[in-house]
This record gives sequence, structure tokens and C-alpha cells, in this order.
Amino acid sequence: MTATFSRGAARQKRHARLRLHLAGDASRPRLAVFRSLNHIYAQVIDDASGRTLAAASSLEPELRSASGTKSADAAVVGRLVAERAKAAGVGKVVFDRAGFRYHGRVKSLADAAREAGLDF
Repeated sequence: MTATFSRGAARQKRHARLRLHLAGDASRPRLAVFRSLNHIYAQVIDDASGRTLAAASSLEPELRSASGTKSADAAVVGRLVAERAKAAGVGKVVFDRAGFRYHGRVKSLADAAREAGLDF
């Protein structure tokens, strides 16, 4: 009998495989990205203590009213999460793409976060 996997299940499997080697700590927390069909979310997470240090998403009121492409919205979210991380005292992060390919919105968010001052 053959097993069939959905795209979401395949992504979760890739993400679990990535997380075996990827963890954030106090000195370099993890910048985790999640991309849904219409929105994008980013969190800076300290895995040692299990705390979220900074977060941003395209669902926030000031970003929700902005009309633009999804890649442009991802860039705004990247800049916003970088600013919030810097305010929390975080300068270096480990990028966790969560099983998504590094292109499009994920790349746009990462590039904007780098430009805003995060080092990864």
C-alpha cells in the first residue's frame, strides 16, 4: 500500500528534519517564519527558555490596511520584526524557514530583516 502525503505534511516533515540541527538560544535566538496562503508571520524565539522575544505578522492593524503584493507585505513584516528584536536586545538570530523554500515571501522577509539590522 502506498502512502499519500499532502504538501502541508511534507513541509512539516522537512521542518522537523531542519529542527534537528537548528535551535535558538539566548545569544542567538531563532527567527521562525510561517507563511500561510494570504499572510506571513515571524517570531524571534529563545528555545532554551521557551519565550518569544519579538513577533510580527501581516495581520497587525497597521499592516492589514496596507495594500500591496504579498512579497511587499512580507518585507514590511521583516523590517518590523527586526526593529522589535533590536528593541528586545537581539542582534544575531538563526533563520528558521520552517520547511518553506527560500524564495518569494520568505526571502523577501529575510532580506528586509537583514537590511533592518539583524545578523544571520
